[in-house]
Amino acid sequence: MQLNTELVNKAIDMGFEYAPKLGSAILVLIIGLFVVKLLSKGFESMLNKGNTDASLKPFLCGIVNMLLKVMLFITVLGMIGIEMTSFIAILGAVGLAVGMALSGTLQNFAGGVMILIFKPYKVGDFIEAQGYTGTVSQIQIFNTILRTGDFKTIIIPNGSLNNSSMINYSKEPRRRVDWTFGIAYGDDADVAKRVLKELCDADDRILKDPEVFIALHTLADSSVNFVVRAWVDAANYWPVYFAMNESVYKTFPKENLNIPFPQMDVHVHKTDA
Repeated sequence: MQLNTELVNKAIDMGFEYAPKLGSAILVLIIGLFVVKLLSKGFESMLNKGNTDASLKPFLCGIVNMLLKVMLFITVLGMIGIEMTSFIAILGAVGLAVGMALSGTLQNFAGGVMILIFKPYKVGDFIEAQGYTGTVSQIQIFNTILRTGDFKTIIIPNGSLNNSSMINYSKEPRRRVDWTFGIAYGDDADVAKRVLKELCDADDRILKDPEVFIALHTLADSSVNFVVRAWVDAANYWPVYFAMNESVYKTFPKENLNIPFPQMDVHVHKTDA
């Protein structure tokens, strides 16, 4: 009975001793989270006013928010009475274990840093990577967000992007458009080349320098194929590509040029029984 009384008295004493600290710590935590939110928004506004690269904004905001919260939690734990030296040692051990368990996540973080430093792409670029094609809408701490032409959202880990091949279609201001057009055997090749040249000259979006390249490419099984290579501004790539296909389809028949399709001639030989 005496032992129980002593335990109760110790509990009461500890309650009186730690209750104010715990109450203060909870109050500081609540106010601190509010302040962290305000500071994070202020930092984001500062980046917006400073015309910071859109690729860096989500990354920097995420880092600042995380660091402020870590500082806040360390402060709150110190107010409760937890010694920081012991806590930091424990935190280091836990961090090592978590780091080993989340090696892929850390790789994605490192990949994000490398992407922001070397800038193989930026927000707004049209890229092809990991089997996906789309416009970069965000570069986050761990992932890059792509938006496809049909407005699908593709999330690709930064580690994979940093360690594999990627095509950036927006890196250069100009792109080359390649076509292959076929005519039937027996059609006039000179007429075909003239028509293709006239169609290219008629489209103002096709650049004059470098000059359009037109040549007889292959003698295929069912067609004589011409290759056409023209340079355009990157934004005009697909409009020019589709417009040229339509123009060729409408113009070739008017010039007595037949657009071939695969066909097979079957010869039947009769023999006397």
